[in-house]
Amino acid sequence: MLVTLADDARFMQRALELAERGAGQVAPNPLVGAVVVREGVVVGEGWHARYGSDHAEVMALHEAGAAAHGATVYVTLEPCHHEGKTPPCTRALLAAGVARVVYAVPDPNPTAAGGAAALRAQHVEVTGGVLERAARDQNAPFLHAMRDTALPFVTLKLALSIDGALVDASRTRAWLTGSESRRAVHTLRAGADAIAVGIGTALADDPALTVREGPAPRVTPRRVVFDRHARLPLTSALVQSARQVPVTVLCDNAVANHARDARVRALTDHGVQIVTAGSLPESLACLRAEGVGHLMVEGGATIASALMAAGLVHRLITFHAPVILGAGALPAFAALPAQTVDAAPRLRVIARREHGPDLMTTYAVSGD
Repeated sequence: MLVTLADDARFMQRALELAERGAGQVAPNPLVGAVVVREGVVVGEGWHARYGSDHAEVMALHEAGAAAHGATVYVTLEPCHHEGKTPPCTRALLAAGVARVVYAVPDPNPTAAGGAAALRAQHVEVTGGVLERAARDQNAPFLHAMRDTALPFVTLKLALSIDGALVDASRTRAWLTGSESRRAVHTLRAGADAIAVGIGTALADDPALTVREGPAPRVTPRRVVFDRHARLPLTSALVQSARQVPVTVLCDNAVANHARDARVRALTDHGVQIVTAGSLPESLACLRAEGVGHLMVEGGATIASALMAAGLVHRLITFHAPVILGAGALPAFAALPAQTVDAAPRLRVIARREHGPDLMTTYAVSGD
């Protein structure tokens, strides 16, 4: 049967869809999906469902059974070629007798890489780079962690009005987006290592910053507050739950280095971790050193503008509600330097999706 580029793309797209089922369960491993196809018919599907469990290829081959012999396997990441928590996927593919392997992204992990060459050496036809851009977007935090151990991958999430405001002129706390968008945000939170806000948002909204909808993440994300002067109230939801779910407050050296500072001492006594840094990049570096590979920042305007201005954001996710807030409303990026239309960078749109009446858009800001 003649296989076309369109066929390869179609089956790889299905593998990408399957990979999403592991969201929140596989980090620090990547999301991976696999599809086994024989004579144009899907005979097996799989995905990496949980850290330490079978890889996507093994799951798909198991479902395919004997039909995998002579079949083509589509996988979103080059099959691994090392003995880790599970045996190498190349071994399983060769044992199943597959004829062809198609992958999207080469494995950037030097320990696991080399699967494509190993398969070719055993006379398996291998094709790489199918839907590579989409696969890189799906696993951008993982790919970032493979090449940059100094700073976390930063996703900035904002709920906005049509006219780009975070809150109306009264500054009254209210839900801007609908319940469907809020459920989507909890899914995003589950895929991050930490959820952060600025102290302005912490004071105005008293957020919990937990994952309360959808499947529980394998590892609960820590909560982070950018709080230069350690103003987070002891009565806040974050402080009151700090012994159940970790909370980190990032503040200035000048504040935290004073051992007698009652605010810092009181927060520490309540189980809050105090991290000191002299700048925003230093703050992010401290989080990375604490094991935060993917940081999701949920506002507000001050921290959003500061991160964008410093070039520290990799993905921007906006949820636009179908409302116009008008004069006096708080713009998300009012603190950014002015740009002319010609000079302003055009962000690449990765995806757009409707959640009820709201529109979610994911933009690539920097990095992959």
